[in-house]
Amino acid sequence: MPSLHRRDQNDWASTEGAEPAPSKLGLKLLPDEKIDFAASASRPGSLTTDKEKIVRRGQTDFRIVTEQARYQVAQIPDLVSSEEWNLNPDFQRRHRWDATKRSRLIESVMLNVPIPPIFLYEAELSRFEVMDGLQRLTAISEFYKDSYALQDLEYFPDLNGKSFSAIDDVTRRIIGRRYLSAVVLLHETGKTPEEADLLKQLVFERINSGGVDLTPQESRNALLPGRMNKLCMDLADTPSFRRLWSIEPTQESLEDDEKTLSAHPFYRSMYDVELVLRFFAYRQRLAGGIGPRRNLKGYLDSYLRGANQYNEELVRKLGTLFTQTSDLIEQVLGEQAFWLYRLRRGTWQWIEEPAVVAYEPLMLAFSQRLTSARALIQRRDSIQAALPQFYERHGDRIDGRKVNSRDLEERNNLYLTFLDSHLT
Repeated sequence: MPSLHRRDQNDWASTEGAEPAPSKLGLKLLPDEKIDFAASASRPGSLTTDKEKIVRRGQTDFRIVTEQARYQVAQIPDLVSSEEWNLNPDFQRRHRWDATKRSRLIESVMLNVPIPPIFLYEAELSRFEVMDGLQRLTAISEFYKDSYALQDLEYFPDLNGKSFSAIDDVTRRIIGRRYLSAVVLLHETGKTPEEADLLKQLVFERINSGGVDLTPQESRNALLPGRMNKLCMDLADTPSFRRLWSIEPTQESLEDDEKTLSAHPFYRSMYDVELVLRFFAYRQRLAGGIGPRRNLKGYLDSYLRGANQYNEELVRKLGTLFTQTSDLIEQVLGEQAFWLYRLRRGTWQWIEEPAVVAYEPLMLAFSQRLTSARALIQRRDSIQAALPQFYERHGDRIDGRKVNSRDLEERNNLYLTFLDSHLT
């Protein structure tokens, strides 16, 4: 399972000193791709500007309208599968619970232990989006479908290994008669669709702050929706990208949850989406667009806010650029393209996991040589054979701890020069 060592995180946005000059590598952004960070931060329609405007109206007529609801547990499977409930609005988190945590929820239901309420948004009259509670609702619904067996129960160990249909009738009825409470954010809360979206995102962020912490990309997905955010979500499904990051392919059903994409930590935390975002933000930075001085998270936030203003045609072209680059890397270097070759305990060896410090410059280099794709594919054997020597010669300069502009420029130049040496 891939992990992120500190040396591989490549926190390039937090560098000190003067802003970088445009790349000497010949990197050219697409027309209108360059972001004016100062303008995007204050542009009408940006998250910060509109949210402050709406919430500060609280001294006059701003009001979140809610009501309480209760649902019997036995009702949950039908509600979840109905057209009236949407479990996956754009701002939701991905499925993150394993079988043990789902089993403990069912045990809590049997014990009648109070369970935190779910939060619903009434998107239309009597049609609801699940703002918080996706894992609880899914755990209950999938249990009723016999999609998993209970495990690691503390108070009902005799039920371990049993699915819903395998437990006795009395226990099934005990589970079904319990209640799950809900807080419903009513349709009247948002006076316009734009205002409703911002308020949903605001509430989603606040109600999740007391549970499992939102990852940076989960926060962006909730608070910075738009064309670019959706593009990054879509591109994270690129088959070659998944294989390069050792992320299992999606299966349509959650029937066998542990074998699906949702079991992978990069998917659960939306880190795969952040990796896609980093490709585009990295291009922006190397072309001289660093924006306000801040850490990596802040830079990616600022970039996404600005990039969400891109027109549809530009977003389409960027999507094509990413897909073609990822596909070409896999064709030339194979699924181990982002592995590093390092000296460990006196022996040179491949570190058998993808590393961000290789991913970013390789993606940049290959994206600049898409016009030479056929030649690179024809020479893939010689390129792969030369990679160990490349890392032996330059490994000390390919280090995620070196994050100033000069180091990034040098690292990118090394990979690009390496590719070009096989094209002459």
